[in-house]
Amino acid sequence: MAEAESSCSDSRWSLKGATALVTGGTLGIGYAIVEELAGMGATVHTCARTESKLNDRLRDWNAKGFDVRGSVCDVSDRAQREQLIEKVSSGFNGKLNILINNVGTNFSKPTIGYTVADFSTLIATNIESAYHLSQLAHPLLKASGAGSIVFISSVAGVVSTGTGSIYAATKAAMNQITKSLACEWAKDNIRSNCVAPFCIRTPLIEHVIFFLSCS
Repeated sequence: MAEAESSCSDSRWSLKGATALVTGGTLGIGYAIVEELAGMGATVHTCARTESKLNDRLRDWNAKGFDVRGSVCDVSDRAQREQLIEKVSSGFNGKLNILINNVGTNFSKPTIGYTVADFSTLIATNIESAYHLSQLAHPLLKASGAGSIVFISSVAGVVSTGTGSIYAATKAAMNQITKSLACEWAKDNIRSNCVAPFCIRTPLIEHVIFFLSCS
């Protein structure tokens, strides 16, 4: 508990009383975001596809004194996205301050090597999920009186990085959606921003970093 309290000791950075939904919070960037938000006093709901991994993380966060809840959800599935927002709405009394659209995946291939299934998977996971969750969360974000959406994009959405044309397209689309929502939903006191990192050492690209370091 001391660790959580010390993170919130500066009131300028306190999120005490705020609620947040972070998709894909058990690994990589999502895990770090959950830790940061909870450490600053926010009540966080996160989701993951693997129940055992989610439960392990929830136990760890509880031991640290963080108020983190969670549920199993594959955000590439429309029905599961709807169920996720229903749980968040119920748990947070119909209000949500922060939505972090973090989930993303990739498998890099030459453009002519991608299949219809590859295209569908990457589009559904990376961009359709974030777009639909933003739609579903809009009433909750508006009801909070001070909503914020953060999309986790990528440098690949701005310049060619060799990560694959479909992945790049999903991140470019995410950048534009961010701009559109920032203007459209400002009247509802909902901010929309995206973060576009380059190479972050996470399980998704661990093998790539290892390969480069050995080259």
